[in-house]
Amino acid sequence: MTYALIVVPFALLTLIVVLATLPRPEFGRRMAASGIATAVLVGLTAVFDNLMIAAGLFTYPEEHLSGVRIGLAPIEDFSYAVCAAFLIPAVYVLLTPRHPIEAAA
Repeated sequence: MTYALIVVPFALLTLIVVLATLPRPEFGRRMAASGIATAVLVGLTAVFDNLMIAAGLFTYPEEHLSGVRIGLAPIEDFSYAVCAAFLIPAVYVLLTPRHPIEAAA
């Protein structure tokens, strides 16, 4: 199994949960904030994954990778940061009770 295939269930879960928050208020604002968080997390992942791989802390079997890399870091590593930046706020929104005015609507 490749790392790209391992990511698919996480990406689908993220998409489903994010879409479930579509009717909640300020969806666009949340998506913008998640986009900014994604940029920050991808940047941090690029820096620290490359440092850890260069230091020899871990390696990846080539047969499980797509071959696309950012520096030494395989592109698959970045998908978890992207999913987290969208999934965590969406789960928070779904777990937050609606205000009585929203619930009546």
